[in-house]
Amino acid sequence: MPRAARGYGGQVIAAYAARFSPDDPLAALEVGEQPAPAPRDGWTVVDVRASALNHHDLWSLRGVGLRAEQLPMILGTDAAGVTADGREVVVHGVIGGPSGHGVPADEPRSLLSERYPGTLAEQVAVPAWNLVDKPAELSFVEAACLPTAWLTAYRMLFTTGRATPGQRVLVQGAGGGLATAAVVLGAAAGLEVVVTSRDEAKRERALALGAAAAAETGARVPRVDLVLESVGRATWSHSVRSVRPGGTIVVAGATSGDAEHAELQRIFFQEITVAGTTMGSRDDLRHLLAFLARTGVRPLVDSTFPLADARDALARLAAGEQFGKIVVEP
Repeated sequence: MPRAARGYGGQVIAAYAARFSPDDPLAALEVGEQPAPAPRDGWTVVDVRASALNHHDLWSLRGVGLRAEQLPMILGTDAAGVTADGREVVVHGVIGGPSGHGVPADEPRSLLSERYPGTLAEQVAVPAWNLVDKPAELSFVEAACLPTAWLTAYRMLFTTGRATPGQRVLVQGAGGGLATAAVVLGAAAGLEVVVTSRDEAKRERALALGAAAAAETGARVPRVDLVLESVGRATWSHSVRSVRPGGTIVVAGATSGDAEHAELQRIFFQEITVAGTTMGSRDDLRHLLAFLARTGVRPLVDSTFPLADARDALARLAAGEQFGKIVVEP
């Protein structure tokens, strides 16, 4: 049935966590019918045209950040689509916070698919405040890549990291959505971007995207002004040793686990700033969209899958085979 004919109270096709499976996250995934978004004051229903995958989806399938009583939970934090009045929008996936915006002001901040159903569905409901106009210059697939990985990279570089043209930036780990976004955005802004990866092919692709240098993970690199750290245990010591005295390490994740040693002596003696960041603000997203529209920079799309094949898409993400963003289209 066409989406426009469903209306409230119907069903939508979605990819969702039906159970938890810590060791085999794909075993917890189901793709099938779920209730369509219900009307809610201050919220808007978006017909999803594209939704990008993130490691957050795999963590949800493992049971991280969710409780059993919340199941089934539709996955996904990123989306671009169209509202009922024809407005083309990008969804900012951070719900709530100090200002509320559609939820109680004292409700803790969350991402879509944590408290509220996510974007891997034919429709998603979000607070109207969370919608940002999609520039005509960007396709739905391109725009869907931005609200998590690209927004985080933008905030790490320019809002939290305060990078300026000519500075040298180290990006730990090449290939994922965050790393490729940081390379492309940094190069476009006149930064000297250095990336690390164990995979030679990924290092070569990072160079083709605009990185100034690419090195083996852990290899010595010239001192940098700023490090973008999202790997954690496997790269933390290298990050601390690679940043110049007085430089900054911005942390937005720890995909390999928490660092065993904080290396506090080096951090305080060399006056290194360590700053944490998560996602980005709605204004950051607006600025990122404008940056792409005006510069011609576009997110790197690894592959696209129909929503019915969401399992194959998540399997590719779980295997670490991607270079760029994996996108699902209803």
